[in-house]
Amino acid sequence: MPTLSDLVARHATTLDAADLEWLHLLVGDWQAVSDLAFADLVLWLPTDAGDFVAIGQARPSTGATVHYDDVVGSYAPEGQRPQLQRALEEKVAQRSREPRWFGAYAVREEAVPVVRKGRPVAVIARQTNLGGARTPSRLELNYVEAADDIFGMIARGEFPAPDAPTGPRRGAPRVGDGLVRLNSEGEVLYASPNALSCFHRLGALGDLVGRSLVEVTADLIEQQATVDESMPLVLMGRAPWRTDVEARGVALSLRAVPLTEHGQRMGAVLLCRDVSELRRRERELITKDATIREIHHRVKNNLQTVAALLRLQSRRMSSPEARDALAEAMRRVATIALVHDTLSQTIDETVPFDDLVGRSLRLAADVATASTHVRTTVHGTFGSVPADDATALALVLTELVTNAVEHGLDGRESGNVDITVERDGDDLRVEVADDGAGLPADRGAGSGLGTQIVLTLVTNELHGTIEWSPRDGGGTSVVIQARLRSGRDLALL
Repeated sequence: MPTLSDLVARHATTLDAADLEWLHLLVGDWQAVSDLAFADLVLWLPTDAGDFVAIGQARPSTGATVHYDDVVGSYAPEGQRPQLQRALEEKVAQRSREPRWFGAYAVREEAVPVVRKGRPVAVIARQTNLGGARTPSRLELNYVEAADDIFGMIARGEFPAPDAPTGPRRGAPRVGDGLVRLNSEGEVLYASPNALSCFHRLGALGDLVGRSLVEVTADLIEQQATVDESMPLVLMGRAPWRTDVEARGVALSLRAVPLTEHGQRMGAVLLCRDVSELRRRERELITKDATIREIHHRVKNNLQTVAALLRLQSRRMSSPEARDALAEAMRRVATIALVHDTLSQTIDETVPFDDLVGRSLRLAADVATASTHVRTTVHGTFGSVPADDATALALVLTELVTNAVEHGLDGRESGNVDITVERDGDDLRVEVADDGAGLPADRGAGSGLGTQIVLTLVTNELHGTIEWSPRDGGGTSVVIQARLRSGRDLALL
């Protein structure tokens, strides 16, 4: 399905960027309007060819829908175009005198112009399914009256509010969660049963009608509690923002939609939702994240202690072979500590591997030799690597670089080790190449401890393959093909 921006670019070249942003703001905020109106909303854009094309659609969650199929991208029916054109030209909402029939049910239609800075840019078709028509309740009447006020603002260019918060926010209230209508002084004109339940759980007693909502809420909040500075503006309906109110272990998410008429504030619609359980779970997740980071930090400290002990022990060894073995063990432990150090600084169980690999390769080259100047260069990027794969991958690269320095560049004053990375989603290809002496003709890659560690990690942990070969121009090339864990996990489902 084409996006709103695609359809505008294809059919209405006269709309500027500000008009397009206005339509995006409207579509991003109109689900609440559809729910209040118990009506389907279709956004019709006048085209350069003199027609109307649907660029947006919303179905009500409070009533029966009119369009069971998506209409975005289609053109307006012949019988609907005159009403849309009148709304566009006269900048006044046009309501049909008689309902139009869609198969077995009747639909009441209204065309509302979308105005920005006095100029109509589109038309909203408000279509109400009359198939289940009955005597409306007090709640439904208040819903529809609030919707009528907002549609009037749309036709006057006063809605959506440019300073309203953009982007989704967890816990954002919906119409069915609870609705409060306020007058211009912030006093309650009507509160839905769900809204009353929300404020009763917060600690408010009795009915809310006729009371100042900001005063009611202020009496419930503990003096020591931290209060959002925007809360009074939201509770009085003066700003189109969202805020949270917490008291006695209960948390309410509140969102205000100010109602204006020709720039004068007439009242507001306040949507509320009990998000106590959601906030409790968020706090639990924050606590768990902090605990996991602290565990990674302590593991890193313990591994660094082990590495330091190995270093001290190696200094007391008289045998060069024993000192070299302890130095290799120290390097491997230090590499694992680097991974846990990186994990302790993030809330995600992924590692920004490019930063980590630079540190680990410098450590490997420095430890491997003190007499040879080695330059390690990384071509390409690893990106974020799952924590379960990061340790194995870091150890493999460290072992390969160390092996290249110790065996390929031994006895030379300088040398180069190039790491070339190619990543496509979860598929990873890494080549470690040096310009050293090359593979021994008699034993190939060898069978030492380092080679065994690399083979085991690549095969068992990374579920990949590894291949040693001579490098063109001299030296050795080692190619690793692996699939990172998220891709493997999806393949197993």
